Amino acid sequence: MSTPAVRSLDTTDRRAFLKRTSGTLAAASLASTIASRAYAGENNEIKVALVGCGGRGTGAAANALSTAKQGPVKLWAMADVYQDRLASSHRRLQQRFKDQVDVPEERQFAGFDGYRKAIDAIDAGDVVLLATPPAFRPLHVEYAVDQGRHVFMEKSFAVDGPGIRRVLAAGKKADEKNLKVAGGLMCRHNIPLAAAVEQIHQGAIGEVITAIAYRMHGPVGHKGRQADESELSYQIRNYCNFTWLNGTFILDWLIHNLDVCCWIKDAWPVAAQGQGGRQMRDKPDQLFDHWAVEYTYPDGTRLIGQARHMHGTYSFFGDKILGTRGIAVLGEGIRNPKIYEGHREEGGKVAWRPEDGGGTPCQVEHDRLFDAIRNDKPHNETERCAYAALTGILGRMAGESGKLVTWEQALNSDVQLADVDAMNWDTPAPVQPDKDGEYPIAMPGFTKAF
Repeated sequence: MSTPAVRSLDTTDRRAFLKRTSGTLAAASLASTIASRAYAGENNEIKVALVGCGGRGTGAAANALSTAKQGPVKLWAMADVYQDRLASSHRRLQQRFKDQVDVPEERQFAGFDGYRKAIDAIDAGDVVLLATPPAFRPLHVEYAVDQGRHVFMEKSFAVDGPGIRRVLAAGKKADEKNLKVAGGLMCRHNIPLAAAVEQIHQGAIGEVITAIAYRMHGPVGHKGRQADESELSYQIRNYCNFTWLNGTFILDWLIHNLDVCCWIKDAWPVAAQGQGGRQMRDKPDQLFDHWAVEYTYPDGTRLIGQARHMHGTYSFFGDKILGTRGIAVLGEGIRNPKIYEGHREEGGKVAWRPEDGGGTPCQVEHDRLFDAIRNDKPHNETERCAYAALTGILGRMAGESGKLVTWEQALNSDVQLADVDAMNWDTPAPVQPDKDGEYPIAMPGFTKAF
């Protein structure tokens, strides 16, 4: 497989889309008709199901409900493995969106099978928001698309090669059904950042020779074990700290920055080598606290991913793009981008900076999704979201093993970090602590990539 080119946001050519799907045009037209009837009824109301009621899921629901200026939208069903988290999310959303939250107890579903019940509670052509830990995303995306629902899926989309392949397959099926799919890489919907990327694509800094993605800040949080809590529950409540659930820090946190660099480069890497380790982290989990990965693009240029979460260290969250004539600094937090003449930041001459405005990226991504649904515009971000996640997975495999790993090896790997399809509260946790309460930690040079 050749490394696929990046597809820029909102540039899908409809005629090319129809040509690509000519073999399934009749089915797609039927699906479009069904979907149109579903969301263009008497009052044009779109129903929303929320699957995953943590902070990001609750935020995604708020963004979805805030699209009401386009037409009526209502939260109709909710699901989470934890009843207390579901109840808390419902309470907060009801306080803010009183007239738009219609989720009685019979449409509140706790447990591992809650995602099915919540998705089934809405109609074909309605929207499901998927915000559980990334390990569950492939399973949930598959089911949502099979049931004919439009999808918003939070990053990181999958944690291993088998999961990525499932997400890609679901995305292709979504095209066949004319379903809209949005992904939570909100930097693509950051208006000032998009303007900076356009400047770079037009040659503002010359030819791009190196891209550096940074995610460096204080430690990732950790929730203590609750009384009588099972091992599985403890790990899911701390999903950011366990590899089978979040795919490690370089995937779950650095993914935004990696995605921006690949967007700018208009390419995905062909290989990676790197390192990572656990130097200051003293929590009972699996998390590396520092990473450095070198990616190679098809033209031989490099992307450097640098990630760290430690107390008392230099912090920077953003990207630096070095060109033959200048440098673009897309941070802090990928806000307020600047393009400099030459390669000096401190004291350097700013050649370009964007105008303010454009709305918050998380809201813009939902505005665009709901607009695409209501007006039947092409909108399927599955492929680039999956490839952004695969970039993080490739980095994890290289850094944990200390080996050079290719894109094809990562994508085609059969190593599955956990089988979550039939998981329930009686399922043993995929990783277990030893007698001292310590969890297995990857060791470069010893850990196998495959």
